[in-house]
Amino acid sequence: MSSMKELALLMRELEHQLKTCTRCGMCQAVCPLFDQTGIEADVARGKLAMLEGLAEEMFKNPRGVYERLGRCLLCGSCAANCPSGVNVLEIFIKARAILTQFIGLSPAKKAILRIMLAHPYTFDMLMEFLPKIQKIFTKPASKNLGTSCARFVSPLIQDRHFKPLAPVPFHRIVPTLNSYPGKSRLKVAFFVGCLIDKVFPQVAEAVIDVLNYHEVGIFIPKRQGCCGAPAVSSGDTVTFGWLVQHNLELLDIVEFDYLVTACATCTFMIKKIWPAMTKNQSAGIRSRVEALAEKTLDINQFLVSKVGLKNENYHTNEKKIITYHDPCHLSKSLGVSTEPRALIKANSNYLLREMPESDWCCGLGGSFNLQYYDLSAKIGKRKRDNIKSTGCSVVATGCPACMIQIADMLSKSGDPIVVKHPVMIYAEFLKNNAP
Repeated sequence: MSSMKELALLMRELEHQLKTCTRCGMCQAVCPLFDQTGIEADVARGKLAMLEGLAEEMFKNPRGVYERLGRCLLCGSCAANCPSGVNVLEIFIKARAILTQFIGLSPAKKAILRIMLAHPYTFDMLMEFLPKIQKIFTKPASKNLGTSCARFVSPLIQDRHFKPLAPVPFHRIVPTLNSYPGKSRLKVAFFVGCLIDKVFPQVAEAVIDVLNYHEVGIFIPKRQGCCGAPAVSSGDTVTFGWLVQHNLELLDIVEFDYLVTACATCTFMIKKIWPAMTKNQSAGIRSRVEALAEKTLDINQFLVSKVGLKNENYHTNEKKIITYHDPCHLSKSLGVSTEPRALIKANSNYLLREMPESDWCCGLGGSFNLQYYDLSAKIGKRKRDNIKSTGCSVVATGCPACMIQIADMLSKSGDPIVVKHPVMIYAEFLKNNAP
């Protein structure tokens, strides 16, 4: 399929979807960006109105339109609360793809996406080298949270307190795995994801521990690629297509019952965006993507609905207060919110105390954080205040990107609160209560 033909198909799909928006303005009340700026162009309604004339605007001011579309967290709050059922996320992603095909990628994005991300081996090698030199440019910020900050003035890092790359990524700890199921009679493929692999390998280790405890067979293919979120959010359908094809070929090697991930964004991408963005591909690709999407589950959802949790109530002298942040892609786009809480509640060493606005976006938004850090941090500060109000010592969330943003906000505020994934809380319980 030629790029112009693909562009025309995307334009027609976009025009059809745009007709469903009634401009009611309900998205204003739930948009975390509009809450900060009050600018109509920052809310879904404003962007959708602009997109109605996309064909004309592409020739007048394509970069201006692209920039306005880029001021979006892609959190899905507008779509989740739209009375007309407008699939805003899909519209914005397709619009970015259209504009990128028209104006092209910047040299920096092309290098990151086409040279590194599109080639998992190259990407892995680079990410394994960087931890060896990162201490030269960074220094510890919070021992409690394990965050770092810039040692020197840096326009890229700015005043962020960030989670450094892990000394050893998960793909070096467990390069590949293919185990047989036990009493569960279930086998899963585990899609690790970039952030868990390279920043939070302890989350992946907790997943393995929990699956092994429940005697679930595990397949981890060697040299997994990115789910494609950075590529598709930048409008790079070429890199996105390569990554989808790469991961499909790896996952076709072994039969399994479910694909599980511990990353909200990876789950959302594979389950929703892969099918949406491969509609114009060959029937073979479409059928494989749709079949995979059908059996893709978040790890919390899989454990609760397909395996069943171990629950063993016992009394402890002192319980840690824990709160939970709902990742946007998990709660709003996939409807998974009770399951992570069930994993937390299974560990009776903790007392779950709900924070206000638990499903309000943390403000990271992937590349949005890199381009608009001041806005991202303002949204994140609201999340930090809500976490702090619970008096918790631990905050859990089912998304590694949210873990990064929350750790940044807590670290800069000097809060002694640890950030964990719900599966880590559950794995801790199983380890402490092993027979």
